[in-house]
Order: sequence, then structure tokens, then C-alpha cells
Amino acid sequence: MISIEDFLYYVDDALDAMVRIVSELGDDLANRRLDVPGANSPFAILTHCLGVMEYWGGEIVAGRAIVRDRSAEFRATGSVAELAHRAERARRQLRADIAALDPFGPPRGSPPAMDSTLPLARTQGGALLHIYEELAQHRGQLEITRDVLRSG
Repeated sequence: MISIEDFLYYVDDALDAMVRIVSELGDDLANRRLDVPGANSPFAILTHCLGVMEYWGGEIVAGRAIVRDRSAEFRATGSVAELAHRAERARRQLRADIAALDPFGPPRGSPPAMDSTLPLARTQGGALLHIYEELAQHRGQLEITRDVLRSG
């Protein structure tokens, strides 16, 4: 397992890039969906990533009870400035949530039943890797979405 500081370096890099993208797009384009079935807006993609950080870091690693509406994350719209502010709060909260990390220890919260046998739900370290996996995956999605939105 890597150090918490190294993990947060990679999280910060991905989160900074995603915030930069939605900020550069502005409220109009950041809230626009591509004309592709199932496409998500840049605003919704980043909102989902913040939900991932809160749930997997807060509930699974730290043991805080989190009420999450995952499907609402993908319908989210709003102000880019407020979303950037929420991203900063999420970044600080993740740091607090993983301060007492036991990377090989079991989750402190209850992972979804469908995930219970997967590495992401077996250990706190697995949950952290899942957070980064989601951020990296959605960063790429956000970059492509930005490029297509700008070309239109």
C-alpha cells in the first residue's frame, strides 16, 4: 500500500484536473450532455466523483453514516463555482476520513452487498483504490466530453 500522502497526491491531481475542466467550460457547457444515449454532463460526472469520495472514504473507510443518492448524482446540474467549492470541501473531508486508515483492515462501514466480495469492499485500502479508480476513469471521460462539447 502506498502512503496516505502519495495517495492524496494522485487524488488531488485528478480532482484538480476535473475542477479545471468544468471551470473552463462554464455553467452552460458544464451542464450540457452529449447527444449520446446515457451520456452525462461534465457537472454530473464531477458530482458523481464527489459522491464516490464521500461514500467510499466516509462510510467504508471512516465509518461515518452516509446517505447517498447515486442516481441523483448523474442528474445533477448547477453552478460551476458552487461545484468547485464542493470539490474543495470533499477534498478536505477525504483527508479527515482517511487519517486513521488501516489499509489492510476491514471496512468500518457496510459496503453494498453486490460489492462485498470484491477487493474494493474487503479492506479499507481496497476502498481507497476504488476511489482513485473512479476519479481516474471519470477524469478521462470528462476530458473526452469536454473535447466533444467544445467541437460542437
